[in-house]
Amino acid sequence: MRVLLGAAFSIAIAGSAFAADMPVRNYYTAPATFSPSSWAGPYLGGQFGYEWGSVSNNPTRPNGFQGGVEAGYNWQFGQFVVGGETDLNISGARDTSAPFQFTNPWYGTVRGRAGIAFNNILLYGTAGLGFGELTGQSFGFLSQSKTSAGFVGGAGIEYGFASHWSAKAEWLYLDLADRTFPATGANNGLSANLLRFGVNYHF
Repeated sequence: MRVLLGAAFSIAIAGSAFAADMPVRNYYTAPATFSPSSWAGPYLGGQFGYEWGSVSNNPTRPNGFQGGVEAGYNWQFGQFVVGGETDLNISGARDTSAPFQFTNPWYGTVRGRAGIAFNNILLYGTAGLGFGELTGQSFGFLSQSKTSAGFVGGAGIEYGFASHWSAKAEWLYLDLADRTFPATGANNGLSANLLRFGVNYHF
C-alpha cells in the first residue's frame, strides 16, 4: 500500500511540474486602436467649436461658440465607409448692427456621410438637412424667433486613437432659409460656417 501511495504521489508531482511548463493559451483581446473594420456600427459623442455667419438682407453677422451632442451609424465596404449622423447644438452666435440684433440660439442637422478609411483615419464628406432658430430684434419691437430649415454640407477627418474612441475635426456650411421678420421689414435667413471638434464612442 505504501508503495502504491508513493507512486501516486510521484505521478501527481510530475504532472504538476509538466503543466507548469506548458505554454499559456493566448485568448483574444480587443485591439488597442482602431482596425479598418471598426468604423462599422453605432456611435455617440459630443462636439464643440465656433460659428460665424451672416444674415440675408441685414448687416448683422452673428458669431460665437457652439456645442452639442451627436449620434450616428456607419457601414463599411473595404476602405469605403458610408453612414448617417444627426446632431443637436446650442449656440452663442449673435451680432448687433444698430438698430438690429440677430442671434442663432440653436441648430441641428441630419446628414449622410461617405468617406475613405486608412486604417484608423477616416476622411469624409457630409451633406443633408439643417434646421434651427433665428431670433431678430430692432429698437421699438419685441424680439421675434423663427424656425426654418435648409442645407448643410462639409467635410472632415476622424482619427481612432484608442479602443472604441475617436476624435474628429470638421467644417460645415449651414444655410437656413429666409423667413419674414416684421421687426426688420424684410425676409431674413442665416448662412454660417461651423468649425467643430468632437469625440465619439463606438459601440
